[in-house]
Amino acid sequence: MFRLRSLCHASRRLLHSRAAGSDQLLDQLGTCTSEDQVFDVVGKNKAKLSEKHVGCAMSLLWQFQKEKPEMLRTVEFVRTHPQFLTLRVLAENKIQLLDDDTLVDLLYSALRLHVEPYDSLVQELVTEAWIRIEKFSMSTLSKFAVCINDQHMQHSTLMGKITDIVSQKLDSVQDARVLSTLMISVSPLASPRLRDRLIEKAESLLDTMDQSRFNNTRRVVQFLRNVKYSYRPLLEKCNRVFLLNLKDLDAENFSIILGLYQSLQFNNCDFRLAAKQRLTELIDTCTDPVSFTKLFAALGPMAAQETRERLERAALLLAEELNCQQALAVVETMEEMECRNPQLINKVAAFFYKNLNAYKPVEIARLTQALILLHCQNPELFTKLRSLLVRYLQVSVVPYEVTMLTRVLSMLPSPRVDEVVTSRVDAVLPQCNLSDLNAFAVAIAKWVRNDPSYRHTTSSVYVKLLQKLNRCGLDRLQKADSLDLLLEELKYTSGEWFEEMLLEETIVTFQRLIDQVTWTNVPELALFLTRTNHLCTPLLDKIASVTLGHIDKIHYSATYATLLPFAVLDYDPPQGDEFFETCIQRFKPHLSSFDPHLLVLLAYSLAVADCFPEELIRTIFNVDFLSKLDAQLETLPDALNMRIRLRLMELNRAVCLECPEFQVPWFHDRFCQQLQRKGNGNASAVQQQIHKMLGEILGGINYAKVSLLTPYFYAVDFECVLDKNKTPLPYVEQSPLLISEGRKVQWGTDTQLKERRELPPGAERVAVEFLDSKSFCKNSHHIKGEAMMRKRHLEILGYHVVQIPHFEWNSMELSTQDAWKEYLRKKLFTDHS
Repeated sequence: MFRLRSLCHASRRLLHSRAAGSDQLLDQLGTCTSEDQVFDVVGKNKAKLSEKHVGCAMSLLWQFQKEKPEMLRTVEFVRTHPQFLTLRVLAENKIQLLDDDTLVDLLYSALRLHVEPYDSLVQELVTEAWIRIEKFSMSTLSKFAVCINDQHMQHSTLMGKITDIVSQKLDSVQDARVLSTLMISVSPLASPRLRDRLIEKAESLLDTMDQSRFNNTRRVVQFLRNVKYSYRPLLEKCNRVFLLNLKDLDAENFSIILGLYQSLQFNNCDFRLAAKQRLTELIDTCTDPVSFTKLFAALGPMAAQETRERLERAALLLAEELNCQQALAVVETMEEMECRNPQLINKVAAFFYKNLNAYKPVEIARLTQALILLHCQNPELFTKLRSLLVRYLQVSVVPYEVTMLTRVLSMLPSPRVDEVVTSRVDAVLPQCNLSDLNAFAVAIAKWVRNDPSYRHTTSSVYVKLLQKLNRCGLDRLQKADSLDLLLEELKYTSGEWFEEMLLEETIVTFQRLIDQVTWTNVPELALFLTRTNHLCTPLLDKIASVTLGHIDKIHYSATYATLLPFAVLDYDPPQGDEFFETCIQRFKPHLSSFDPHLLVLLAYSLAVADCFPEELIRTIFNVDFLSKLDAQLETLPDALNMRIRLRLMELNRAVCLECPEFQVPWFHDRFCQQLQRKGNGNASAVQQQIHKMLGEILGGINYAKVSLLTPYFYAVDFECVLDKNKTPLPYVEQSPLLISEGRKVQWGTDTQLKERRELPPGAERVAVEFLDSKSFCKNSHHIKGEAMMRKRHLEILGYHVVQIPHFEWNSMELSTQDAWKEYLRKKLFTDHS
């Protein structure tokens, strides 16, 4: 600390020695160590102060504040001091005499010391800087751009001029700090071409800059977040810089970086694990509201249960000391953590009840949503929140804000919706993008379910809203002319309304824009087709063609998204073998760079497509890899954690069954048994119906078994045994199927288990599977990849598999008992002959 302070004093002396070696006033200012001393010098020498002295004094005042912790800063004292007013008046009178650097430094310091943007000094400084802007050095321009951003002028003509200068002089920038600052400033106005040039320049400068300057790197990541562009090569380069500086990152930096990564959907296992360890070490040092809030937001969602409880106890103690923004950050983190601490929830709710008027409309929506999802029990608070949401909605004109307020309002229980709400929604619909329209559809659906009056009239306001919603959605799709913008709108769009009303038109629009499919948007388009389960062969063929032609440009990690629809929808494009092999060769050299969970998902998707690259399989089923995967899973949300564990089990099963030569052991018995205990073992109405009919066809109920577990824990809907003459064989007893440690199927009701009986020569087991709508593509009767993989595996286990599609079983053709029986008889005996 002393060394840092001495360095700061030395830098201040160096800063001002350049102006005049014999200037006594500059010398006096250079020796000042506090604001009072600066004000004392100013007060005694008002008549002698030149423009250099004014600039030096203002810079010193901000420098002193900057050196203090945020909680100990005295900006208000400085801003209201009489001598600060003197400095402001002198600065305004001497603007023409200021050199470029001093002019911008003075503006920067004034804004940092909370001089309002509408103050005459700030306006005069901005005007003069605008006049001189063409002559600014890039360093001065970057600082001036920060000042313009501070005044919320990101979309102004002046910022447009700055962006144009950056575009013209970008090649001359050789300082990573200057570049990263400019990148953030111009991000709202940067064209795709300028964006790509800035990224290319950042990649170059990051290689040559001092790796300890991680703030430059953080600003680069912030730029990528601002332009909504997850450019993996640059993100990975930035991530390496962060990993080199872990010891210097505090809770605030971790919170910012993790938040940026989340926005960019970029996850790095090494950084998350290191962040978790480092943040856990910092818990005891973060005892003030500012640092604790940052720590809580960063560590809470990925902490183990014991650490979470420790954080919750600390939050409970600090709850009354939080300011409004800190309380909002805490409650949103509690929601992400799925906190169930009633004492903490009630404490935070009580804080909000007293301070609701301090929040902006969108913040009210955010905290309301968090409290609802935390199952907060405070009717008075929710009544007040509902009133505020309706009031804000009544005056709001911004589509995003109206959407968010409406969506959260629909989460609150209410028998009837205010007319002011529906009229505001109706007014804003034509301005909304597809994501907003989808949010309104979800809200209207909730209102319809909750409003009893809807059942008594077909001309209700909801019907009219839905009709207008449909028209706006279709109109937006028909007018769409940019595939990239359309994919951005559809990124988080899903649900019944979209699938029923807009999905087909969306696919038509994609086909109209098919010439805009490039290597940059192939992964996003592939993910959309996977998410919607829509089999569109022209689009899939285009994805495969573009991938084959530009595989070297596609990031290795994007091969997972690119391959996914082909595996999930069970579709082989032209040159299918070449397509899969090309993608495999793209990611193979980078297996060690994949996040463990993503590698499991990639291997599972390939397994669904009946593809098992040996190097990939051996990488995953390795003790070191599985240990790292376990560590990573502890940092992930519970739902994602369980999904990855399920996929690992299914991959383990697929490898054991289809690639026994790899000699990968089956190690998921206990996991599957736990799932079995948690699962619902009740047969559905359709299963009961089919079981009864199978009994009648086969000669008795003891000829068919229901919901059996096979080796490797596949649950078969029905099983029967046919001899070599296709005659049904009865089961000796209806007893549960069990799995031994040797993975052999066993029958028995007591502890003396008898191994599964051998079949007579020529006989075979038949697995009868009912395939519901989830087993098929959304727009066709094409069976999806997972159902086909299941059929392969059951056949390997010795079954003949009979599949009963839902659309056949529920068809008009099979509307009688006799028709169903004949259908089953044909499936079992005729088709099987």
